[in-house]
Amino acid sequence: MALRLHWFLPTSGDSRTIVERFHANRSLGPAAARQPDIGYLAQIARAAEQLGFEGVLTPTGTWCEDAWLTTAALIRETSTLKFLVAFRPGVVSPTLAAQMAATYQRLSGGRLLLNVVTGGDAVEQRRFGDWHDHDARYARTDEFLTIVRGVWSGQPFDFDGDHLRVSGATVLAPPDPLPGIYFGGSSDAALPVAARHADVYLTWGEPPAQVAEKIGRVAARAEAAGRQVRFGVRLHTISRDTADQAWAEAQRLLDALEPEQVRSAQRQLAASESVGQRRMVALHQGGLDRGVRGLEIYPSLWAGVGLVRGGAGTALVGSHGEVADLIEEYHSLGIDEFILSGYPHLEEAYWFAEGVRPELARRGLLDGPRARRPVAVGAH
Repeated sequence: MALRLHWFLPTSGDSRTIVERFHANRSLGPAAARQPDIGYLAQIARAAEQLGFEGVLTPTGTWCEDAWLTTAALIRETSTLKFLVAFRPGVVSPTLAAQMAATYQRLSGGRLLLNVVTGGDAVEQRRFGDWHDHDARYARTDEFLTIVRGVWSGQPFDFDGDHLRVSGATVLAPPDPLPGIYFGGSSDAALPVAARHADVYLTWGEPPAQVAEKIGRVAARAEAAGRQVRFGVRLHTISRDTADQAWAEAQRLLDALEPEQVRSAQRQLAASESVGQRRMVALHQGGLDRGVRGLEIYPSLWAGVGLVRGGAGTALVGSHGEVADLIEEYHSLGIDEFILSGYPHLEEAYWFAEGVRPELARRGLLDGPRARRPVAVGAH
């Protein structure tokens, strides 16, 4: 299967340094140099569309703008770009979510994808009124997605579960097409939910052997349930004409971090209930003293972003060819979808699309409209 490439909308702000606040409980550093106003986000969305990215992920949480409202405002700013809207099933009714998705599909011409985020930070969840524990949140997500798919069947749907209950749930008309459901989670409670409901299982950018082990478990569970699941990975990227230039940029990002900033971030990240977050933290071991190349945990895979940023904490770093090599290696494991980002998001979209995309196309990893070489419309 050919690759699908997506970009990211930085709805907590953007900068030439790592913007770490949107997974934290408070801002750990200066405010983002570029605020997430609609003009700037539209600029990124239009660039992503012009450069051939299939969609853009829009995050969820306290320290970013609401993903549903932000992306709905961008529908008229774009023509073909899909919006991968992240949301938390514990803070919205499943019937309302099904209705919102159906409306969104009709208004956008079928450009909605859904990123279901169960949530791994109890403090963050309680901020939104959710007091379930970790495993109960995943059990509720299971019921939530059962209801959503039932509502989309076009017939009134009844469900009586341990966490959720609906009677006669329906919508004006089912979405057409049904939005793809993207779902992540590394715990034993998460994997069965992925196997039963996910169209695309997402993992953060761990070294290939760890990724292979994880997606193998999901694939086996899905097969036992009579389903097939596609796989995707969430990564940052620093791609340049030469490896030295790319690593110099990684060094610049590292130099901008203060030791106390890192220590404060690591204290908060260590308190997360997310198994995936703990796996991210284990990759970099929390210290600036390892140096930029000491944080290279696999050839061209750099864990420096995760020193201060929660969630996706690794980046593809290297020449365009080296970055393409690692993408091809992930693809050989079964990863078909890549959700990428970089600091700043506008400029890094061009570096990747004008540098790495042609490499991927030459290797036969892209097809259709996604295989075209983007037309340069601005400087890096």
